[in-house]
Order: sequence, then structure tokens, then C-alpha cells
Amino acid sequence: MSGGSGVTASRFLRTTGQHATIETDAFTDGGYVLSIGGAEQSHVNLERPEEIFYEYLRRIGHLVDLAAPPGGPISALHLGAGALTLARYIQTTRPGSMQYAVELERELLDFVLRHLPLPQGTDLTTIIGDARESLGALDPGLRFDVVILDIFSGPEAPAHIATSGFYQEARERLRPDGLLIVNVGDEAALTLVRSQVAAMRDAMADVGAVAEAGMFDGRYPGNIILAGTQGPWPEAWTAELTARGPHPARVLAGVDLDPFSG
Repeated sequence: MSGGSGVTASRFLRTTGQHATIETDAFTDGGYVLSIGGAEQSHVNLERPEEIFYEYLRRIGHLVDLAAPPGGPISALHLGAGALTLARYIQTTRPGSMQYAVELERELLDFVLRHLPLPQGTDLTTIIGDARESLGALDPGLRFDVVILDIFSGPEAPAHIATSGFYQEARERLRPDGLLIVNVGDEAALTLVRSQVAAMRDAMADVGAVAEAGMFDGRYPGNIILAGTQGPWPEAWTAELTARGPHPARVLAGVDLDPFSG
């Protein structure tokens, strides 16, 4: 669908007391924008789900690309669903993948699935609840190639999630080569980023960080993606993620990430 932007649907979210809206994107054929409380939250391209508009989500998509051989199905757990942009990306680039999505806001998930249908053939199990509680309640035998946490939107992170204990629980849900991916939205001081690098280092064998290059200078707020591995950080990933962008991109791991730990 193309043409001028406009609200196509609206829904009151009881958990947060805010309104969610879905609008057509005037600049992208097939594009829609999900806003909550008047703030843009997600962008979906129904015609080309493999094209991700938001920079930080594109960086997560590149990490998912590297987590397993290209094109093959994977298992993915999304903690924080939003408009399911990444679930759509995974189904389109890795058909046949098995996915779970946890969302605290029941009305939001219903709203998104009703107005922004998933790609045909998507195998997605949705769970309504708190991320940590839902993680613990999953079938004990379930293991994932990637666990993606996209809940942090500022320095006031949920205290029961922003801990090494939570990341250890997430690691236990990963397959032996599985990857833990965390989006950290933070203010310029990067206080939350530093605490989460330290917490993830306690739980995972190694941690890398990828973002727009200037984010690491601490001059402005934005998103830094943390990726926890169960073995040494693959050096090839640093060059690959830097080359894939969005540009300018910077990847820190090992001693280069030490200044952002703790």
C-alpha cells in the first residue's frame, strides 16, 4: 500500500494506559508504523519483510544472519514483541524457522497480529507475560539458536531483567552455539550499557557490541546492540558487521569493550 500516511487503526493498551496506533508509511510501499503513546515504536514492511527500516533492528538482523548458516531455519525467542519486525525478517530470510514471542501487553500483540499479518507459513507461538517469568515457564526442553531481548528503552530498565542472573537464565535456553542479543537504548552517559556489558560478561563466555560509530563516544542517546556468545567472540564477525552497516558502524569486543564494562 502506498500514498499519504494516516492512522489506519488505534487501540487502547490497558497495561500502560496508552494508545497504540498503526499508520501507513508515506515513503515506503507496504510500510506501516506502530506508535505507542505518540512515539514511534516499530516499522514493518509487509511487502518486503526482509527490509528493516530502523537501524538498530537491522544490526540485530545482521547478527541473526551470522548466528547460523545462511537461509536455513533456526529457532528464535523474542523477549519483547513490538510489531514482530524481527520475527517477520527471520521467517522471510530463514523459512521454516520456529519462533516464540513474549509480550507483556496483551492488547498490543492482538492489535499487531490483526492489522499487520505475519508472512505466510510463519511458525510463531505468542506468550503474554513478563519476560523473565515467561522464560522460566517455557518447556524445559526448548532450546534456541537466538534469544533476542528488546525491552530496554532508557536508563530505567526493569531491575529483575537487567541482571547477570537473568542473562544466565537466558543462556540456559540457548543451544550450544546459540547467541544472546540484547538491544540497549540508553542516554548519552551510557550508564545502562555499561551495567549490561558487565552483567552479560558474568553470564556469557564473551560479549561484543555493535552500534553507529558515534554512539560509543557518549555524545548522544541511542541504541547499542550487545551480543553474548558461548565461546570466544568470532573475530570475523567484527569485520562482517562493520561492513554490513548501517554506516558508519563500529564493533567492540574483547579489550576494546573493557571501558564499557561496569
